[in-house]
Amino acid sequence: MPRLLELIITTIMIVLLAPVMVVVALLVLLSMGSPVLFRQHRHGLRGADFRILKFRTMVTGTDSDAARMTRLGRMLRATSLDELPELFNVLRGEMSLVGPRPLLPEYLELYDERQRRRLDVKPGITGWAQVHGRNTVGWPQRFEMDVWYVENRGMLLDLRILVLTLVQVFRVSEVSQAGHATQERFTGNDE
Repeated sequence: MPRLLELIITTIMIVLLAPVMVVVALLVLLSMGSPVLFRQHRHGLRGADFRILKFRTMVTGTDSDAARMTRLGRMLRATSLDELPELFNVLRGEMSLVGPRPLLPEYLELYDERQRRRLDVKPGITGWAQVHGRNTVGWPQRFEMDVWYVENRGMLLDLRILVLTLVQVFRVSEVSQAGHATQERFTGNDE
């Protein structure tokens, strides 16, 4: 998708969703306290480091992610409302609306040569893997879908993914793997 079109769509989305973001921010503040936003290092285009922005969904502690997830956090993740602040990552040029999801930095050294192809494009708020199973898809299949997107990307595919994302969000399904807050950790290709 051309950058100018992406900026226009992102700006319109921020304006339209601003009231929702304010309500979510207040709910997070009232239920979990400060900070409202969760910031975490991720790798983007060509492995460049950036800090992804999300609404906070967990309380601090040493327990598992599933135990730290609040009721509000589960709802925010199920509806993908926790990801709305990523629109500002798109405005800053760190992410795109569509592309492979940015993964944790420690995964980078575990990628094989084909999996590294996902770094040939900016990471996205949504992507081909997200509309075909979201977090319930295993790592090998997820990486394969990410690389397929990189090899076949274009404006029509991006628009198709955006429409399918709306359907996915309203279905509120495939949010997490059983027993995990989102998805099991990637430990390399020897799984």
